[in-house]
Amino acid sequence: MKSTHLLLAAFGLLASCKENAPTVTVAPSGPSESLSRVLDARPEGEARAIHLVRTEVKPGDVITIRGRIMGNSKPFVEGRAVFILGDPEVLTPCNEIPGDECETPWDTCCDSSEDKKRGIASVQVVGADGKVLKEGIEGVGGLEKLAWVTVTGSVADGSSVDLLLINAQAIDVGE
Repeated sequence: MKSTHLLLAAFGLLASCKENAPTVTVAPSGPSESLSRVLDARPEGEARAIHLVRTEVKPGDVITIRGRIMGNSKPFVEGRAVFILGDPEVLTPCNEIPGDECETPWDTCCDSSEDKKRGIASVQVVGADGKVLKEGIEGVGGLEKLAWVTVTGSVADGSSVDLLLINAQAIDVGE
């Protein structure tokens, strides 16, 4: 009788095991139409320094700013079309400081928190519903850490002298 129970238990264990289903990897289809439209558009107007415009603008204003993707150890928000743009007139990436061998030069760790506060803007791409796109933007269209970027967009609701938030309408990557 005991051997019957052992045999049934073993059979039950074997029957409950099944082969792992093969993993299917889906290649990304590229940026959404909304993100592509912003990356294909050309910024308009003369680009201004972030530290200068942040004290003059208010929500709804359309501005053009220029800078580098820097100012934080993680300047891209994972899974969202958001990045931090740093003002090179205020912030210096560590790789441009002689003798500094920082592994994350885009974090501008040698700059003060006051300089970071006045020298960065958050740039986001929103959809027709006004919400931030739920797709990563890092690597799309050349958007990489320390890349030079020019952005035209409207100052978002909630922006202030302490937090400059731009809803991008056009993004251009390159010096």
